[in-house]
Amino acid sequence: MPEKEKNIERDAVTDKIEKQTTDEAWRQVGKQFQALGESLAEALRTAWESDETQQHAQNMKDGLEAMIGKISQAIKEASDSPEAQKIRGEAEKASESLRTTAEQTWEEIRPQLLSALNQVNAELQRMLGQPKGKEPLSEAERTPDGSESTQGRTEGDHHGSES
Repeated sequence: MPEKEKNIERDAVTDKIEKQTTDEAWRQVGKQFQALGESLAEALRTAWESDETQQHAQNMKDGLEAMIGKISQAIKEASDSPEAQKIRGEAEKASESLRTTAEQTWEEIRPQLLSALNQVNAELQRMLGQPKGKEPLSEAERTPDGSESTQGRTEGDHHGSES
């Protein structure tokens, strides 16, 4: 057998042995983690089941329940106070004022916004070389969702061809 083939065969055997050794090492690591997990679980189970731990847990639970009760009482008392009711009323007034102002602002800017959008649309159509006879849709020619209405257009216009 030529020397090159012997080297290849030897390398293959060496690789196989190294892989088996590596695989076995990882199996051992896995077994150690499993044993550690079982030991920790047993230690926690033993600690949890002890009378002393149960008493500490009950004391902690009682303390938390008392704290929650005191906080709930303080919140109820604070929310029933005249100051809290005043703040709530002022917040409601501010909210209503904001809503009204937003509606008024929208109504004031809506015509200018529509006009600006129509101008932009007309300019884009001019730049794209759309036939001059077809002008951008007016607000009255659009449906509420912004699509084209058939009102005020001829059948030829509706399909995008000139009559």
